[in-house]
Amino acid sequence: MSEQQVLVTGASGEIGQALVQELAKRGGYRIITSDFMPLPDSIKSLSAEHVQGDLVYKIKTFYDYDFDVIFHLAASLSSKAEVATEEAHRINVEGTMQLLMLAAYRSEKYKKAVKFLFPSSIAAYGMPNLDSKNKAGTVKEEDWDNPHTMYGCNKLYCEKLGMYYSKYYGQKHLDEKPPVMLDFRALRFPGLISAFTLPSGGTSDYGPEMLHAAAQGKAYPCFVRADTKISFMAMPDAIKSLLMLMDVPREKLTRNVYNVAAFAITAEQFRQRALKSFPDAKISFDPNPRRQGIVDSWPEDVDDSRARKDWGWAPDFDVDRFFDDYFLPEIRNRYEK
Repeated sequence: MSEQQVLVTGASGEIGQALVQELAKRGGYRIITSDFMPLPDSIKSLSAEHVQGDLVYKIKTFYDYDFDVIFHLAASLSSKAEVATEEAHRINVEGTMQLLMLAAYRSEKYKKAVKFLFPSSIAAYGMPNLDSKNKAGTVKEEDWDNPHTMYGCNKLYCEKLGMYYSKYYGQKHLDEKPPVMLDFRALRFPGLISAFTLPSGGTSDYGPEMLHAAAQGKAYPCFVRADTKISFMAMPDAIKSLLMLMDVPREKLTRNVYNVAAFAITAEQFRQRALKSFPDAKISFDPNPRRQGIVDSWPEDVDDSRARKDWGWAPDFDVDRFFDDYFLPEIRNRYEK
């Protein structure tokens, strides 16, 4: 059986590195990577070819490739996107649209649907105030889709673009045979935490930043309130969910966009975990109004019952396994060296 050709954009990021490693471990894939940055040593040998540069200007390069699957991970994340909104829109929307057009073109021309996997985000939600957030509890995919950030707007719009290119692009008259469409599949991720890569300044990174600081004996002023609560997920579960969604037959899917969840905890609960493991940790709370406002607009947790029903999703790491078996052992190992 020939190898499937897979494109991973944003391959140098946290999700990208973990995904490339898992695809290589599975075998059967020729992995093409793309990023604005060079590949880190952790995955350099796993990529058959790396295309470095601004994705928007590199899309034409990819028309010569026969991709079976595209994982489009490249993005300007929430905090950075609020500072440079036009650049974020160019990267997040234009880059995604250009890649969707490529996948749509190849799907129709070669009569073979290209799978297009897109990591969306809880930033696609927008709660109007804390009272609504507290009352809502877990939210479904169609609830509160009123994002408060450029990043959230970009993600929600790209979900809609994916649905358009997979269902309506090149529409024919009803009596004509419809074209072969690309196969767009998206996951709305909670805050993702990797034990093996450093936090990159994302809006949900206050939890891992707190523990990294505690392990190093550094003081950490947390930029959100102690009662701030959102959903989180271990990176291995994020990769597991992407690959599960890639593998499931199209006919089993009832939608294009799915929530996935693992555990929801407060910033104070992160602090208590840090103090339990590092009793001398100096963690305070010094909320940043702008970043606090962003996190307050995200739901406390999401309802992932559709993913569980349609394709058997279930996380491997609940809150205890995340800390005890995954995150803390690696943090200790990193800084004890």
